[in-house]
Amino acid sequence: MMENNVGRSVKKEEARLCREDFDAGPSNLDCIEPGLWLGNLTAAMDLDVLESIKCSHILTVDSCPLPRNISLIPGIKTMFIQVTDLPKEDLLSHFQSAYTFIKDGQENGVVLVHCYFGVSRSSSIVIAYIMKKYELSFEEAFQRVKNKRKYVAPNAGFEAQLKLYETMKFTIDEKCFQYILFRLRIAAEKVRQVKILPTEYMNVIKADPSLITVRPDPLVYRCFKCRRIVASARNVIPHEVGRRLSWKRACIADEAAGSWVSDAGLIQTNSKQDEQQETSVQLKLCQQIYFVEPLAWMKNVTHCEQGRLNCPKCDYKLGSFSWIMGCQCPCGSKMAPAFYLIPSKVEWSNMVKNIQITL
Repeated sequence: MMENNVGRSVKKEEARLCREDFDAGPSNLDCIEPGLWLGNLTAAMDLDVLESIKCSHILTVDSCPLPRNISLIPGIKTMFIQVTDLPKEDLLSHFQSAYTFIKDGQENGVVLVHCYFGVSRSSSIVIAYIMKKYELSFEEAFQRVKNKRKYVAPNAGFEAQLKLYETMKFTIDEKCFQYILFRLRIAAEKVRQVKILPTEYMNVIKADPSLITVRPDPLVYRCFKCRRIVASARNVIPHEVGRRLSWKRACIADEAAGSWVSDAGLIQTNSKQDEQQETSVQLKLCQQIYFVEPLAWMKNVTHCEQGRLNCPKCDYKLGSFSWIMGCQCPCGSKMAPAFYLIPSKVEWSNMVKNIQITL
């Protein structure tokens, strides 16, 4: 009996896949610029290769980390970014930490950036680094890296994230609507997997606009029944008739940055430059549904895939939400995930005017 148990244990151990069970091919790596190398997993595990390039830093962009016999080598700093090579993965959120690590590696030694094959994930990180370091466009940085390593080929999702990184001027702009839509899409994928919103994605839920702040948004939406503030103008994600909202292309809200949405459904610019030029840009928006960011008063959105949005004060139904299916506006525009308010259930209000009248 004991022999049978031992036999089963041996078979279980044999059935477990280890890093060594996969083959990333022979070592291959290329010098992108002095102090920066880009290669595959085999190169990162080859002691002779590491010694030959005098490697002092290893950045792993893979689904699992390097084995301990490599990561614990004295004199070598390591960093691990856990992502799979899928277009829906969030690599953008790691660009800044990767930049800091690579910069330190170049200034104090030699850094090797690698993923499994050294084609998509690691090349995307290196392209992002080159973009930020030299303030280059995605196309320029891509070509620079491609000229040094012919295998460079970010997947479609990573390429879109790199272009968004360029749009945000090589940083993370949390006010950029494209980035807001991107984070919501990533959060929605996590909700699809685990049925609730994970703690690390709670920052997609914005503060309750009814709370007193130092610089409140003067333009708000109130519950039609009890007049409780349920959204501010900055929480609204404008959409054009029939145009699907996607983080992969410029958002109309970003195109009219520094503007506000009137109750007539127009984006109206009010910048000093416009005043000086005596011009006014007005873009007609769909008003059949108000797509908004998820807000703190929406209690069900953190633990339900979809549901109703009721006023937190009087429980009046204001709209609905869906992390997975999203929502299609009667105009044909679709957003997923979607959090929306029904225009007939809320009223647009200029809070500054209301305050002045009260005084």
